[in-house]
Amino acid sequence: MPVVTVDVLVIGAGMVGSACAYHCAEAGLRVAVVDRGPVAGGTTSGGEGNILVSDKEPGAELEMALLSVQLWAALGERIGADRLELEPKGGVVVAQTAEAAAGLAGLVAAQRADGVEVTDVSPAELAELEPNLTREVSAGAYYPQDMQVQPMLAAAELLRQARLRGATVRTGCEVLGLRTGPDGAVIGATTSAGEISARYTINAAGTWGGEVAAMAGVNVPVLPRKGFILVTEPLPPAVVRHKVYSADYVANVASGDAGLETSVVVEGTRAGTVLIGASRERVGFDRTVSVAVLQRLAAQAIGLFPFLSDVTLLRSYLGFRPYCPDHLPVIGEDPRAPGLVHACGHEGAGIGLSAATGHLIAQALTGEKPDLDLAPFRPDRFTVEVA
Repeated sequence: MPVVTVDVLVIGAGMVGSACAYHCAEAGLRVAVVDRGPVAGGTTSGGEGNILVSDKEPGAELEMALLSVQLWAALGERIGADRLELEPKGGVVVAQTAEAAAGLAGLVAAQRADGVEVTDVSPAELAELEPNLTREVSAGAYYPQDMQVQPMLAAAELLRQARLRGATVRTGCEVLGLRTGPDGAVIGATTSAGEISARYTINAAGTWGGEVAAMAGVNVPVLPRKGFILVTEPLPPAVVRHKVYSADYVANVASGDAGLETSVVVEGTRAGTVLIGASRERVGFDRTVSVAVLQRLAAQAIGLFPFLSDVTLLRSYLGFRPYCPDHLPVIGEDPRAPGLVHACGHEGAGIGLSAATGHLIAQALTGEKPDLDLAPFRPDRFTVEVA
């Protein structure tokens, strides 16, 4: 079987891999995408479609999120927002105690200083933004830059756009090992469908990113962090107008605790269903459904939106977010294995940050100076193995 030769091989057809494929193909590179499962069959299928700046603390990830919301807006204009189910709905963060209000005020001030568009809102203004919200609130903040996308649809559409630009996509194709040259550089992969030669191999394998890195003999400590989502029956339009979550959500996102944490996030979808999250726990790839966790999420959602107590839940689903110990993704070429480019470890922010990830990687691989400094995301920053 002849060796397929491309400029860029993308391992993973989830949201991040799809964005990498699209942006690299748009930049004129020859691209091949492989995935052992279907398109968006991993973490992407277990997400809500968050594109957020509101939950990011000042620093490198917030800078990336600000770039990404601009790029998502541009993708919506170029491709069509309907094709992505891209909704610039905005986010509302709610503090229900004085302590939470004080913490939110500090975060808002720091974010605003770093360029985030955010407005402080009073309890009365919260009632105008979200008429069905509980009146037992202390303060809130409105983030007009927050968006939502249908992640599986968006991943499939970006891959379709990549194919229009010459890329090839092969699902059901497992990577069996990485190919290396005489100098140890990664030069492609051996797959279940044959050999692929590539100048650059992008590790966009999500929660399995560490396994792909290990094929090149390097450590990238990506671990699965399990989370549940509840889905309600279809409801009338605008019962929940924005992405709404409690102020403690940001703290839970930033936590490194392996134990169970829950903080409520509620949002409507175009189909009329309401999505309720979010839980986090590190339990490996255990897919056991915990009724206790689902009950806790439901109770927290009712605490924000009391009308939900009379609403039927259709189903729940779970996913595994690719967690890194410092809560930053791994992006860029690995100096320990030249030719291997990482795009993984985004945890729950992968959908939102995917546009910036693909854009920055395409810039780097074509010799253009990336719009952001990639040093905070460098693959060799980890010095200690994570259990």
